This record gives sequence, C-alpha cells and structure tokens, in this order.
Amino acid sequence: MLEIGTKAPGFELPDQNGTVHTLEEYKGKKVILYFYPKDNTPGCTKQACGYADRYPQFAEKGAVVIGISRDSVASHKKFEGNYSLPFTILSDTELLAIKAYDVWKEKKNYGKVSMGVVRTTYLIDEDGIIVKANDKVKAAEDAEKMLSVL
Repeated sequence: MLEIGTKAPGFELPDQNGTVHTLEEYKGKKVILYFYPKDNTPGCTKQACGYADRYPQFAEKGAVVIGISRDSVASHKKFEGNYSLPFTILSDTELLAIKAYDVWKEKKNYGKVSMGVVRTTYLIDEDGIIVKANDKVKAAEDAEKMLSVL
C-alpha cells in the first residue's frame, strides 16, 4: 500500500466504454480510487453497489469515484449494465496501475497461494496527493466509510 502524503501515481487506462482516462484529468477534484479483484463476484458487487447507492452524496462533496480491476473493458461494460453503476470503472489488464498502487499481492485462499488484487481504497486530494489509504477494506462498508472520511 502506498503511503499517505505521497503523490498518487498517474495512469492511462480505458473505462467500460473504451474511453481512456488519466489521473491528471481529475486534478482539482477529490478522487476515491478503489481497486477490487473481479467483476460480478459477491464482494465486488456489494462494494460497487455501495458506491452506486451513495454516488449523489460523493458528487455533492466534489468527489469522483473510480473503480479499477484487471477485468476487460467488455467485462466492465457488463458489470456496469448489471448493476446500473454510475461511475467510471477502469480496465487494467496489464496491471500497470494495480502494481503502481501496490495492490498486487500474494493471497491465500483455502490454503492455495496465488497473486491477485488486494481490495484497497485510496482517497486522493485535489492536488493528486494520497490523503487516505485502506487495505483492510470490508466490501459492504467501503463506500459508507469513504463518505464519512470526506
């Protein structure tokens, strides 16, 4: 996990519509950047729907919500459609942002060890500085927790 007070690494990734986004385009806004393991899985769906349900409140506070996983643009489009997600979901199939934000880690699942995305949420301020970082994310509570931080 990256340290609070450090400059957030830039990225250039396609969203669920294939449009490329950079961190730079959000300068002047607060950014909730959350990394999650996989589209359309129970935990990731709870997390995404939590952000979707509270999206107007994030917008009121001047914050942008961006989800990132290693799923494809097509997978993200389906995920967005299944749950009417109103925010940007970026596809990082090459693990560029995932590794830059230090969320690609060894994971243990039922005794099996593999590499994967550790659910992590960052709050980046208007100047591109990380002001909050959480790698102990509970999917169902993440959006509410980040809203209270704002």
